[in-house]
Amino acid sequence: MAGPIPQRELTWRGMVIGALITVIFTASNVYLGLRIGLTIATSIPAAVISMAVLRVLGRGTILENNLVQTQASAAGTLACVFASLPALLMGGYWQHFPFLQAGVLTAAGGMSGVLFTIPLRRVMLRDATLPFPEGVAAAEILRAGATRADTGSIRALLHGGMLAAGITFASTGLRLLGSGLSATAMLGAAAFRLSIGFSPALLGAGYLVGLQGGLAMLLGALLTWEVLIPVMAHLTPRPAGLDAGAFAQVLWQEKARFLGVGLIGVAAIWTVLRMGRPLLDSVRLLLVRAPVNARPERTDTDLSPRAIRTIAGLVLVMIGGVFFVFAHAAVAPLPALAAAMTGLACCAGLGLFVAAACGYMAGLVGSSSSPISGVTILAALCLACVFVVLRAAGLFAGAEGQHFTIGFCLYALTAITASAAIANDNLQDLKTGQMIGATPWKQEIALLIGCASGAVVIPPVLNVLYQTYGFVGAMPHAGMDPTQALAAPQPALLLMITSGIFLHQLDWNLLAAGAAAGCGLIGIDAWLRRTDRGGLPPLAVGIGVYLPMQVSMTLATGALLGTLVRRLNPQAGSHRGTMIASGLIVGESLTGVALACLSALSGQDSPLSLLPRGVPALVPDMAGLVVFVMACTWFSRTQVHPPTR
Repeated sequence: MAGPIPQRELTWRGMVIGALITVIFTASNVYLGLRIGLTIATSIPAAVISMAVLRVLGRGTILENNLVQTQASAAGTLACVFASLPALLMGGYWQHFPFLQAGVLTAAGGMSGVLFTIPLRRVMLRDATLPFPEGVAAAEILRAGATRADTGSIRALLHGGMLAAGITFASTGLRLLGSGLSATAMLGAAAFRLSIGFSPALLGAGYLVGLQGGLAMLLGALLTWEVLIPVMAHLTPRPAGLDAGAFAQVLWQEKARFLGVGLIGVAAIWTVLRMGRPLLDSVRLLLVRAPVNARPERTDTDLSPRAIRTIAGLVLVMIGGVFFVFAHAAVAPLPALAAAMTGLACCAGLGLFVAAACGYMAGLVGSSSSPISGVTILAALCLACVFVVLRAAGLFAGAEGQHFTIGFCLYALTAITASAAIANDNLQDLKTGQMIGATPWKQEIALLIGCASGAVVIPPVLNVLYQTYGFVGAMPHAGMDPTQALAAPQPALLLMITSGIFLHQLDWNLLAAGAAAGCGLIGIDAWLRRTDRGGLPPLAVGIGVYLPMQVSMTLATGALLGTLVRRLNPQAGSHRGTMIASGLIVGESLTGVALACLSALSGQDSPLSLLPRGVPALVPDMAGLVVFVMACTWFSRTQVHPPTR
């Protein structure tokens, strides 16, 4: 008997649609990243848009839909290189963004992330402790769009999406609702703070993350703001004219987050080591051709060993080539070759580590909440330390050599950032594919295409934004309005860290303290697991330290809400809750993309704001709190007392 006819999956029209969606998401994320330091997860919006377009064109399948969103989300995620490339202008190394040097490095770095995620797919997607919230949500959306038979699931998705869209439009667009609320208590020089955000997407993501990860993040946030920062406030002189609350925020930004980076670094290393044996086995299987009688199923088939080796060789040549071109413009050929080979070795060595760390964090708390910038800081520290050693050995000596090595570290960091960003997002896409029966090697091709198409868009967008607004501390023309300059917070931070290492101005004590805390948490987690008392994921605690408290508290609220619902009604349909949570993520993501496009076109942060001037900030904040509590109540009631059909 003949098998079922395979569905359309990787198609030319799908690739074209994915490339067109790429332009919107990539440009929006680059602008948002440079303006406020945040980006929007693109997997779910891409899935919704591709589903709508293919339905209009006709004959679309769930697998073709999945490939379109996979390609578009990879390209939109690649926009995270905004964190490193602008630092080259801010440091005086470039005067504009060269298309080939920026585009080729971005594409090659992203493609290396795709290659790293192939063995990671086999390890992480089988880990039951990783919920992959956005991957699960995207799969539910694609399933709901593929059939109209399950009207209850579709209604739950639409209700959650409409609610989130309305709240996001009223808060981010009209500014009538606050996005979060903070309460600060003073005790002498110390400030104790509690903060919660009103993001529907984070609420839905927390519901999908589960109780263990949510509580671990909550613990990290509470230890930071109720213990660490008050102690720091007593030990650190407060600048004149700065109140205790503002001083606490400065301490978090400039000190406590570095402790979080150290904690995340140790926890990430431990996580990668725990996966070491399965990961090595997976790599070995990928690079050795399988016997004819041992072919895997279609849904577990990656790119062939020959294809992986060919693409890996091409990626290495591309990265090494642009490294040499960048270095040769500043130093002689032999030092340029040494810098290129060192940078290439660092990218290969650090690449798998950052891909594994970011992929694991994305699986644990979702791509939107994964602190990719913390891992990027760790990579910047490692790169800079390598080149400090080379300078101490006599290579790249002198003031000119120091200037060059700082710039080269920032340039090389772009490849690692692209690899980390792709791994952070792609494992969600591969999880989606696993749930709907997609073909992994076709998804991997779509991811590679997404990296190439995103890299084509990024340099022109960066140049347009730079010439139009400029960056704080780096204006392209005289007489430009500095108040309109893009803040570019991540590039400024990476430039400060990299320069601080070479100039011996970086405080290593906080990183060491965070690493020590990470070792202690690893021991506690191991003890809890050994005694069958659950666990305390050290990486999730580090994420709670590093991220703003509003994010951690909202994720924890979603996790607690899900646990409460299940205890109040053990028979409550978890599928309905998943669909509502997915709708919350979809509604905010789509509305956020639309508002980001409008903001980019208008050149204003809030072109639709209706909030009158002079209104106290507490008014929209309290309104936002009321609406958020009502949304949580509705979310709970619809599961404890689900509507009858």
